Amino acid sequence: MTSYHNIQLGFDGSVATVTLARPDKLNPLDWGTAKEIRAAVAEAGARAGCRIVIITGAGRAFSAGGDLEKYLTLYRDGAALSGFLEDFYQLLREMERSPLIFIAAVNGPCVAGGIELMLACDLVVAANEARIGCGHVNFGQIPGAGGSQRLPRTIGALRAKHMMLTGRLVDGVEAERIGLAGEAVPLADLMPAARRLAATLGDKSPSGLRAMKRLVNNGLAMPFDQALRYEIEVFRDYVTTDPDPMEGLHAFRDKRTPRFQQD
Repeated sequence: MTSYHNIQLGFDGSVATVTLARPDKLNPLDWGTAKEIRAAVAEAGARAGCRIVIITGAGRAFSAGGDLEKYLTLYRDGAALSGFLEDFYQLLREMERSPLIFIAAVNGPCVAGGIELMLACDLVVAANEARIGCGHVNFGQIPGAGGSQRLPRTIGALRAKHMMLTGRLVDGVEAERIGLAGEAVPLADLMPAARRLAATLGDKSPSGLRAMKRLVNNGLAMPFDQALRYEIEVFRDYVTTDPDPMEGLHAFRDKRTPRFQQD
């Protein structure tokens, strides 16, 4: 197992948990942390039986974003700045392309780089008390890790621009209402809720979940008609080559629980 300094990585059966672990700084997403999360994602992907990754933050924050003090130096070092942006870009794209399912358990402030990390997850459970938003504009910054593209695709351009241009943060309840989170719960129930969600996914077909994620993420990058054709292609391949669709049909017919193939 890799040694980590800015995060913690743990495994429990099919579920990995990545915890951003610099609570004294509100879990900043600096270059070193981005590299460590990439390594943790790779480690989870290589672990036999691991299917789900929960990402959360230690202390009172999920992540308040980048380390602005370090940016004073980083902005003046072109090579380092490019390296940081590339690593953050690759991290989020690897999460989106990964067969793993990522759940963001947002426990507190989730701003700037924090929301960019959250938006690359497949599912979001937020504490009612969380504070979620872009926030870049409040300090004269702009998104650099996909926030300006993923946020409008998640909640629509009008709502996204309102959040981005005003710097306004929303709590977990409003995040659920506007489609920024799938579920909002009291803070005390956040991790139990994330684990319940992971357990629900654990009962589903692993190959079906992978195909569903691929359909959505790849289809969003295509023109609509092309995406519809893409769905047909993936559907045809899935139901004719994977045993789980037929097992599901047999289970429905026989009034029993499906016995899906496990990795």
